[in-house]
Amino acid sequence: MKTKAVRLYGKSDLRLEEFELPEITDDEMLAKVISDSLCMSSYKAALQGGDHKRVPDNVAENPVIIGHEFCGEVVKTGKNVAHLAKPGDKFTVQPAMFYKGSLEAPGYSYPFYGGDATYIIIPSEAFETDCFLKYDGEAFYHGSLAEPMSCIAGGAHVNYHTKFGSYVHEMGIKEGGKMALLAGVGPMGLGTIDYALHADRKPALLVVTDIDPVRLARAEALFTVEEAKKQGVELHYVNTAEKDEAYVMGLSGGTGYDDVYVMAPVKPVVEMGDNILGMDGCLNFFAGPTNTEFKAEFNFYDVHYAATHVCSNSGGNTQDMREVLKMMGAGQLEPSVMITHVGGLNCVPEVTLKLHDIPGGKKLIYTQIDMPLVAIDDFAELGKSEPMFAELAKIVEKSNGLWSAEAERYLLANAKPIG
Repeated sequence: MKTKAVRLYGKSDLRLEEFELPEITDDEMLAKVISDSLCMSSYKAALQGGDHKRVPDNVAENPVIIGHEFCGEVVKTGKNVAHLAKPGDKFTVQPAMFYKGSLEAPGYSYPFYGGDATYIIIPSEAFETDCFLKYDGEAFYHGSLAEPMSCIAGGAHVNYHTKFGSYVHEMGIKEGGKMALLAGVGPMGLGTIDYALHADRKPALLVVTDIDPVRLARAEALFTVEEAKKQGVELHYVNTAEKDEAYVMGLSGGTGYDDVYVMAPVKPVVEMGDNILGMDGCLNFFAGPTNTEFKAEFNFYDVHYAATHVCSNSGGNTQDMREVLKMMGAGQLEPSVMITHVGGLNCVPEVTLKLHDIPGGKKLIYTQIDMPLVAIDDFAELGKSEPMFAELAKIVEKSNGLWSAEAERYLLANAKPIG
């Protein structure tokens, strides 16, 4: 079967190509990809090429399909994995397989397995590591966004706290504690707010900072102080271009924070995170830098005397994905808040390489269609001359300007096929 896919050949070398997929083996599946949400990790891999830890050194001779936040339908199964799914079943995947200790993953390492493609082959290791997940949700994009949401769940689970006199680490954010989210109104920040307000373990205080007033206003409109209060969380939004570190510290009552998330790899933000940690405070350095020499200062006096500590996670695991899929199904999480742009497979090479410079949140790709990247906020204006966007504008207006399952269905039925 032929597929169209965006493949990485080297540093900043992405190509949309059509090529033949081999026949699947008894241990593989052929699948149709419907949606893939673009990730900054793909941007980093595209910039670094073979220097990236997950990308093969010989990528120039053996290009790989990019994209790892995808959802689709099973087309054909090998006989040894036929018990796991049948043709027509929806699926999503956990890309972090760590198969036999390897860092290989879809979107980075495989010639036929990645999200930015029309058809792919799911290899045996995805099944051996329990990283193939059947998905019965209404919208494909929820399945795509389960991966970034699982990273957020993993972030909450990897944090830990201690007790003096004990060597046992209690995993997870401190329940009923004080939590700060720095540079926290980007797409992953919005997802973290959503998770913090609706997961079983919640902070009593959540302070969200950023320097962008527009993004702060959007976050506050999506997750209101009043709604947070109903969830038992005191929520504050702070523009740190206007309010200083002392103000943020004051919101904690002067004690500092139990859990601090640093959502941007910026030295002053990391150091502010360290400065506002309370006793036994845990700093989660969530945002991965592209600079391999990135450094920031950390107060080791407090490490010794106040038991402050730092952790990080570069993804979630399969259990995290199952957790967030269950929460989405129960209406506890709404990943649509992350999405600000929608496009087709044709725009992926250019958009991926410019991802750092395009404002807004998640860029959602529908791999079976041909469409430039379009901001949801621009639907109404484009609709003055293009009926499809006029209808999409009406649909998203019903969901407070957010992408929705109805919008997805309409787009898939009316957009130009990729061909």
